[in-house]
Amino acid sequence: MDNSKIMQGRILRESTKPVMAIAPRLAGIVLVFAVFAVIVALGAGSFWLSAATSAVALSLSVTGLAILYGQLGLVSLCQFALVGVGGWVMLRIGHGFHPPFEVSLIAAGLVTAVVSLIFGLPALRLRGLYLALVTLMLAGAFQTVISAWGFPDGGAGFLGRANGTERAMLARPPLASEPLAYFFYVCTFAAAGQVIAQWHRLAKPGRAWALIRKGEVVALASGVNILVYKAWAFALSGFLAGLSGGLLAGNVGQLDGGAFSAFESLNLFAISVVGGVYHWYGALIAGLLLRAVPALLSDLGVNGYLAMGIFGVALFHALSTAPAGIAGQIAGLIARLTARRGGGEPS
Repeated sequence: MDNSKIMQGRILRESTKPVMAIAPRLAGIVLVFAVFAVIVALGAGSFWLSAATSAVALSLSVTGLAILYGQLGLVSLCQFALVGVGGWVMLRIGHGFHPPFEVSLIAAGLVTAVVSLIFGLPALRLRGLYLALVTLMLAGAFQTVISAWGFPDGGAGFLGRANGTERAMLARPPLASEPLAYFFYVCTFAAAGQVIAQWHRLAKPGRAWALIRKGEVVALASGVNILVYKAWAFALSGFLAGLSGGLLAGNVGQLDGGAFSAFESLNLFAISVVGGVYHWYGALIAGLLLRAVPALLSDLGVNGYLAMGIFGVALFHALSTAPAGIAGQIAGLIARLTARRGGGEPS
């Protein structure tokens, strides 16, 4: 039997491990989100509660970005544009057809997954700088389109624009109409999205992505269908970004086209690296940085745009001394403390 068949058989055997083998890790994700939600609920005022809700919603988009960069090594700079796509679909369906909130949210995720798959077509042949440039240009194209169209606000027609009449706000789900209840609602969806992403990372797709990142020749020799698994990654990343946009729309009731510039996609990628794309909680850290730092500066009376400079310094630090980001440093610290308590050395 040749080496490629041996490797393929090994991958298939590992991918069929019982779900119970990874269940404790997935349960740990749910527990962390539950503890975080309780801490915020006990200590945050209305301003910080809204900021925390946005941060948790954005962590879903960072999770999608981590799949592409952390698992496949693909640099996509249009992720925040995809968040805008999800928000647009959420608002259009919500205002136009008034279905249950969850129906609009899942539809936003699915439509954005398709758009992400289309955006990701260049990745089937491009990598590195070329893919980054193409996706950045797509983010710029979205910025131009959304600046001209705007987000739906209860009007008629395909664009759903009110055109001078009173703008409607998107209704939250009845069980989460209040800010605190909606925060718990967003945490529930964020935890579910994170569990889905981590299951992919720990199961067969994650092993296939790891082989593709190691080398496409290696992946092909192991029987991995590169086109299918790359497309899978982009679709999943887009789905999570769509959920993120839909939840953001529900948090504020409306979205501003000016907030979805191409620069924001660059900023999202940078903060994802700072937070850590190789550990699941890096997405939550990145989401908090994206919203908490500008909010804190504004609360102190400082221009929130100063956060861009802070993020730039943090990115330089991450790339030069901590490529695994803040989450990687936390994981290293935990490993050292565990080894010290056990009387051994960290591996």
